[in-house]
Amino acid sequence: MIKRAALLLLLSIGSAQADPLPTLTRDGLKALTLAKDSIAFRSVAGVHNQTINVAELYRKALVDGGFPADAITITRLNDTAYMVFRWAGQENTLKPLVISGHMDVVAADPSDWTRDPFTPVVENGYLYGRGASDMKMSNALAITTLLHLHHQGYKPKRDIILALSGDEETAMKTGQILANQFPNAEEVLNLDVGGGTLDEETGRPLFYSWSGAEKTYADIGLMVADPGGHSSEPRERNAISVLAQALVKIQTHPFRPELNALTRSYFLNAARFTSPRLASAMRIFAASPDNVQAVATLRADPSLVGAIGTTCVVTMIKGGHALNALPQHADANINCRIFPGHSRGDIIHELSAIIDDPSVHIEDHSQGSVETQPSPMNGPLPSAVTRAAHEAFPNVPVFPSMSSGASDSMWFREKGIPAYGASPIFMKASDDFSHGLNERVPLSAITPGMHFLLSLIPALSQN
Repeated sequence: MIKRAALLLLLSIGSAQADPLPTLTRDGLKALTLAKDSIAFRSVAGVHNQTINVAELYRKALVDGGFPADAITITRLNDTAYMVFRWAGQENTLKPLVISGHMDVVAADPSDWTRDPFTPVVENGYLYGRGASDMKMSNALAITTLLHLHHQGYKPKRDIILALSGDEETAMKTGQILANQFPNAEEVLNLDVGGGTLDEETGRPLFYSWSGAEKTYADIGLMVADPGGHSSEPRERNAISVLAQALVKIQTHPFRPELNALTRSYFLNAARFTSPRLASAMRIFAASPDNVQAVATLRADPSLVGAIGTTCVVTMIKGGHALNALPQHADANINCRIFPGHSRGDIIHELSAIIDDPSVHIEDHSQGSVETQPSPMNGPLPSAVTRAAHEAFPNVPVFPSMSSGASDSMWFREKGIPAYGASPIFMKASDDFSHGLNERVPLSAITPGMHFLLSLIPALSQN
């Protein structure tokens, strides 16, 4: 059995939840330092992208920790890079376990933030900075866990592959490359998705949810053209008005509510941890997804609307060419998250029927996205992740879910490789500022997260 004594907090877990500055052990501090150092690199797509610096930082940590330098490769691709670390297993006939993550982050404007997004700050029990929760702390926990296992003399049966992409937040090309490199993977453990939820009042664990599927990402363009003219001579048709009418139709269109095994399980289990009104709607929907009242209640909750079917929302608009001219063009981007089982073509056809105006041209602008089916709910992961969550917090409820966002898991699922989201982070929903202002992660997540990975990685690499 792997020794975990070195990872225990000097305070109890219960005290740590109440203490805004939990005492960390050497391994915990190592993970915190690695997370801080990686946040300091501006790993954002475009000019001065420092994703390769993050990769070099991770390589140094692994090599300094005793792993051979030739086990790590860093490959540039345009302005970014991806990284592969292979820990060779004892039985080369076994398929490898891939641990997936990404090193890049969403852009952040320092003028909008309270603190500079690329200057990591520890304050009031949190680590602040772009990528703190998405997902540089998870990367740091994974690397520190692998180093701890190595120091303890652990020898995996199957190869452990740490595959970190460099453009998951944008083009997602490096994730596809990594999936192509490991088409024989046994399964993929994606640390970017899923995670534990803490009670908003007490900070104690409510549940842990792992992800077995995700919705398909799609960007769909609407284009309206018109000859235009002088603004002093308005005409019945106006390109911007035509586009606006189409957007209103999309906004008010109710896509068909749907269920699959993962979302049904999530609704039935998560209903125990919410308000009576919402819980009732979740249970009714799990039994009857066509129940109008239950659907209306769930659609009104931003955290749940994505779980009950396809969603499409306008994210960008542009139009016109002069202040004193009738517009010659008006364009919009519709961002859709498509429920598994439907293609982008299906949704474009539905949008066309909704708009019902042939003068509105519709194009699929999606890049770096594929449609995938859910991963199997049986196999070694569900029981292994339950045991791992219980190592972090004994007896915490554990159940599956579906992610509303896109991740690198889709590239592996496309190849028929089971991929599961199982982030080591436990946090309050109100602390999740991923992609937003003043992103942060609680320091109290570090020790439970390492307990979680110290159980899960050996379980999946030994079977």
